[in-house]
Amino acid sequence: MIFAVTASLLGFLALSIPVGIVLFLLGIGVDQFFTPFPLLRGLGQVVWSSSNSSTLIAIPFFVLLGEILVRGGIAEKTYEALDKWFSWLPGGLIHANIGTATMFSATSGSSVATAATVATVAMPQAEKLGYDPKLFSGAIAAGGTLGIMIPPSINLIVYGFLTETSIPRLFLAGLVPGLVMAVAFMLVTVVLCKIKPSLGGQSRSFTWAERVGSLRHLIPILILFIAVIGSIYAGWATPTESAAIGVVIAMLIAAFNRGVSNDMIKLCLVGTVRITAMIMLVIIGAYFLNFTLTAAGMGRELKDLLTGLNFSPMGTLMVVVALYIVLGFFIETLSLMVATIPIIVPIMTGMGFDKVWFGILLIVLIEMALITPPVGLNLYVVQGARKSGRLSEVMLGTIPFVLVMMAMIVGLIFLPQLALFLPDYL
Repeated sequence: MIFAVTASLLGFLALSIPVGIVLFLLGIGVDQFFTPFPLLRGLGQVVWSSSNSSTLIAIPFFVLLGEILVRGGIAEKTYEALDKWFSWLPGGLIHANIGTATMFSATSGSSVATAATVATVAMPQAEKLGYDPKLFSGAIAAGGTLGIMIPPSINLIVYGFLTETSIPRLFLAGLVPGLVMAVAFMLVTVVLCKIKPSLGGQSRSFTWAERVGSLRHLIPILILFIAVIGSIYAGWATPTESAAIGVVIAMLIAAFNRGVSNDMIKLCLVGTVRITAMIMLVIIGAYFLNFTLTAAGMGRELKDLLTGLNFSPMGTLMVVVALYIVLGFFIETLSLMVATIPIIVPIMTGMGFDKVWFGILLIVLIEMALITPPVGLNLYVVQGARKSGRLSEVMLGTIPFVLVMMAMIVGLIFLPQLALFLPDYL
């Protein structure tokens, strides 16, 4: 059954069938061919139970928050400010890409939205200043992945929902690894631009007066982050309520910048509905697939397969890591999460691994999937913003940053406190 379901999944995806539909088709197939029970009769209950959760309300709020930041003109001002502060580093504008991605990751919660935001603002500057298109594009794609690590993160909310894990603890656990990776991305850029200065384009200088003056464009983003995350840990709001608070503050910031109009509000709402509908279709489809797989004994079969290897817990973890790396080449990230978490997480926690720690490790693996071909979404988002050149250039440009992510995976495995320090301390 494992082979049949995996082969069917890859086959359907190769036919470009929407992922949510694929999950429903697989669930129906499992019902028809692998179990005598009429599982399809439970579809209505599965659809209701998988979507009837107050936790999931946070998803459209965080999506709307990101839409407001993008369409309200806040992204461009943030980028210009960070450009002034990072211009002195080798590869200056590339650091502005990573810095802007980091700041928007701390507000939007979506990697694709973060990558699209930074790419739209940054790409016109790259050609003017002679930056290497591979490294420049790769840095945007990689920086965008921070959107699912640095809180608030839609993917961490989904993980917490599926595994019944504290979302505030997950948010805290993702903060340090996310910031460490952001700094590591910048260090890699410095080293590469030192070795080959032509990668970094034309150098520019700004006065301290210009830098200090640009801080007014960074303060609103910092206030937004403190309000969203601070309200959670102060005990004033749940993650869902903090997302609603963030939407109100983002709208006020956009209004202050004169970025609010009827067309802007319409585009934000339409974009939110479209993205939320896609996410919910995937979640509900995955729930139905997991319902049929569990009833058909897939979980037991997979557990027997892993335990039958007679590996130690660490050896089993390595197998799971390798499995996610391989699957990440072919399966869209959110689909990969919701299709595997209900099966894999109980096995790993049963072997003694911490559920919060494993969630952060999983997110890093998912981040890699976002920038590895052929299904890496951020690659296509950045290429779409470039409007010229080849997709292979973006892929090559992400290689140094993929190596950073692999180093983070090793760090999390051998130094779990990297993720658990803040949740355990606070």
